[in-house]
Formats: sequence, structure tokens, C-alpha cells
Amino acid sequence: MTFPVQRPRRLRTNPAMRRMVAEYRVHPAELILPAFIREDISQPNPISSMPGVVQHTSDSLKKAAAQAAELGLGGIMLFGIPAQRDATGTASLDPNGVLNKAIRDVRSEVGDTLVVMSDLCLDEFTDHGHCGVLADDGTVDNDATLDIYAQMGVAQAEAGAHVVAPSGMMDGQVGVIRAALDAAGAQDVSVLAYAAKYASAFYGPFREAVDSQLAGDRRTYQMDSANRREAILEVELDLAEGADMVMVKPAMSYLDILADVADMSPVPVAAYQISGEYAMIEAAAANGWINRRAAIEESVTSIKRAGANLILTYWATELATWLKEK
Repeated sequence: MTFPVQRPRRLRTNPAMRRMVAEYRVHPAELILPAFIREDISQPNPISSMPGVVQHTSDSLKKAAAQAAELGLGGIMLFGIPAQRDATGTASLDPNGVLNKAIRDVRSEVGDTLVVMSDLCLDEFTDHGHCGVLADDGTVDNDATLDIYAQMGVAQAEAGAHVVAPSGMMDGQVGVIRAALDAAGAQDVSVLAYAAKYASAFYGPFREAVDSQLAGDRRTYQMDSANRREAILEVELDLAEGADMVMVKPAMSYLDILADVADMSPVPVAAYQISGEYAMIEAAAANGWINRRAAIEESVTSIKRAGANLILTYWATELATWLKEK
């Protein structure tokens, strides 16, 4: 018996057909909005390398969080930019410091209608810009850093964070933070581990966004872009230490890593569409080289297709607005 020739194009004939048979769909609840709060400004400060993104004041941050909640986003990830820095990132532990105050402000604004996440790292708070404290020889002291991370986790939990997100790639960071949270009675606070975070050339605009003081690089503790298997090792270690969710960062150049992690992870997997990815699309669109909306939607869909359950993207609010229009 002869069967007719299969014609896949039949399922691509019009927008309604393509929408009906789409294998992957992005939902607002899967989107996390990264947001920057700066201590020493009186109005939102535009970030030149990230058009449309600002360093927030307390008031503008609360408005952004309220909008994110109204649109049904999954969460908001907070990054603090203090007015004063020192070698050990003291401001990260101050209950009235910029990040801990921002957590309280956002929780008071949105309650439990939006998951409030906080970056747990020292790079924004140190005068040398590294993610940990430095030893006498100038290297990052892993274990001394862990002591501060544990305190940061408790401080952020006390401020009201639903999720703390250690991003420094220190060995043992998840276990230390989890133990500190549990000892402080914060057993319900989740840990989103930046489990596979690569030393990337695409972080440049983020450095402007947080007014980074870094001179040099972070290649001794962030992952080498040439390595694939090592990502699974890092994820397995974080899972063994109690990570509730794991992250791959960046997304764009590491979709293979994301797919690997999604295949093996028993917990939700996040991916961060980072500042350089955002800046490239915005710049190309501004020059008329690409269709902005189509490029944004395609890039985020590719992250979902690779296996992400959660996507951190600076377009989260705009994307959610588009999704509600469909």
C-alpha cells in the first residue's frame, strides 16, 4: 500500500495553525525580571549600554515590582548598588543597606503575589569588584567568603526574600547558605544556585549596571567556556548541598549546557539571558538590522526550547505584555 507524501508545510500555512501546533510556549509565570536598585540617586538612572533598563530608586523599583506582579511574572531578581564599598562588602550585611532595604520595600509592595529573589554575591559591595574577599596574595579566599555568604543569606531572608541566589561560584556556597538559613529558622526560603556560571565576555553591560569596581577577571572561580562536562559536576555538587533550583548563565552561548542540565536536573532549571545578549539585540534593532520584537521572542523561545523552566530576562515585562495580547 502506498501512502501519500507527508507535507510538514501544511502545519505552517497561517499564524493560527502555527500557534496551534507550536511545541514550546513561553508563559509570563516563567519569566523573572532582573532589577537594579542604586542607593545614591533620586531618580531612575538609565544604563547607556542597556537601552530601556535603569538603575532604580526605591519608588521606581516598587512600581516595577507591582507591574511585574500585575502582569503575572514569576519573580523579580534584585541587585543592589551601594553608595560605599569596602574590601569585605560590609554593606551587604547592613539591614538598612541598599539591597536588604529593597527586599523589604518590594515585599511590602507585592507580598506573596510575586516571588522576590535576591542576588547573593559580594561583587557589587566590594571595592575590588570580586565576588569574594581577597587573601593576602590577591586571590579570592573561598572559605572566608563562605562565612560572609552565610550571613548574607540570613540577612536577605530576614528582609523578606523568598529566594536567595548565590552567584559567586564559590565551592560549597549552597551548603553553607542552606545550613545558615535552616539554623536561623528560614527553612522556607529557597536557594537558587548559579550552578553553571561561565566567565563570559557578554557581561560587559552588567558591569556598567552595577558600577562594578572590577579590574581583571573572574576566571579562577567562574567556569571556562570551553568546558561542558564540568557543568554537570557543578550542578550535581549544588544539588547534593540542597539547591532548590539551579541556573545556567549565560543563556545564549550555552544552550547546549542548558539542555544537558535540564536533562539531568530533578529541580527547576533557570537560565539568565544576560546583559550582553540584551544589548546586542537592542543595538542591532536600533540600527534597523533586525526586527526587534521577532528577535526578542525567538531568543527567549530558544531558551525555553533548550529546557529552561525559568528565564531571567530584561525583557520580562515587555514580553509578558506581548503574551497577554496574543
